[in-house]
Amino acid sequence: MPATLTTISAITKEIYEGPLRKQLNDDVVALQRIVKPTGKDADVVTDSVGAKWVTFPVHYRRNSGIGGRRENENLPSPGQQGSAAARIPLKYLYGRIGLTGQVMKLANSKPQAFVSALQHEMERIRVDLAVDLNRQVYGTGSGALAVTSSTTSLNTAVITSGIDNLQLDEVIDIYTAANLAADSTAKSTARNVTAVVNNNDGTGTVTFDGAAVSFTANDVFVRTGSANREWAGLGVMVGNTNGVLYENIDPATVPVWKSTIDANGGTPRAISEGLITKTVDNAYRQCGKNVTVMLTSLGVRRSYSNLLIQQRQFVNKTEYTGGFSGLAFTTDRGDIPMIADKDCPFNTLYGLTESKIKVYRESDWSFMDEDGSMWLRDPNKDFYSATLFQYSEIATDQRNAHFKIADITES
Repeated sequence: MPATLTTISAITKEIYEGPLRKQLNDDVVALQRIVKPTGKDADVVTDSVGAKWVTFPVHYRRNSGIGGRRENENLPSPGQQGSAAARIPLKYLYGRIGLTGQVMKLANSKPQAFVSALQHEMERIRVDLAVDLNRQVYGTGSGALAVTSSTTSLNTAVITSGIDNLQLDEVIDIYTAANLAADSTAKSTARNVTAVVNNNDGTGTVTFDGAAVSFTANDVFVRTGSANREWAGLGVMVGNTNGVLYENIDPATVPVWKSTIDANGGTPRAISEGLITKTVDNAYRQCGKNVTVMLTSLGVRRSYSNLLIQQRQFVNKTEYTGGFSGLAFTTDRGDIPMIADKDCPFNTLYGLTESKIKVYRESDWSFMDEDGSMWLRDPNKDFYSATLFQYSEIATDQRNAHFKIADITES
């Protein structure tokens, strides 16, 4: 009987060819546009923050003591400028890695290890944190990853939005929408994701371990322990609802503390150049500045491209009629880049004045090392952990410099 690969497997050598093949989408479009720590836009990141709050004054009203009079009439009553104090609480964000002593010693020095486990974990945690912050740029601070339409008792849920934010071994808490909004009790905590089926349109199913959960429609999945502890991103930054405070200021009492919002009551409608132009103009009327970037979902970008393709005059022409050249929307005040981002909510287009958005932080991501070492050893095990931290928040100092168009049909 001849020797086969099976019979000689004990004496054969496995060859691992580097480098490690990446299978994940690490794009952080919004974060790269907004956070520019070097160059002329360096002031969008500031490390000048207090122990807990960032505060700055907001000018929102002109002096009303102005008017014309006839001879010998009473002069206008004196007026004054209107100002309010914006207040931003920092969020405390963390990323942790852990390695056994054996991995740290053996898998980092032996030639059989085709990639250093230590180097891999330390490099990738920074990428993972950036990817998560890009998601948070669009969030409300609630920590919501996904929403379900399930209404039965089970441990597989139908996801109607946010399936891309879930992955195997993710540890999640499940909240009713009302309890999450009220920062109240979760209906289930620390459930491990065991299966994800992604339909590639934001929907799918997720299965988790443990007992069945009695779902109600619009229940929310949150990374365990993160509820209402994330950046208050564009989901609340770009808003106009009276009675809902943003940065401790109520638009009901400060009317200019509102973004331009064009929505259609939840019913998707076709995108058009007229719709975008009107919204750009309305934002300009409020703040006197042209937005500098439009961020949108992949499906809205496709819808807009399809609209422009219908208006093309020549097959090989790179400039289109109707205010579109490449990926820019043209106005009489200059071109505005339109950029698709995988993390942007579906059916949505944001117009942002980037100079009016800042990341306020105590410092960039750093390893905890106040006790002399970044590695903390478990006293009872041959195990080490390290923790990255950042105390920060994303915010705007001029809310009416941004707009949102919602309820756009996706292609």
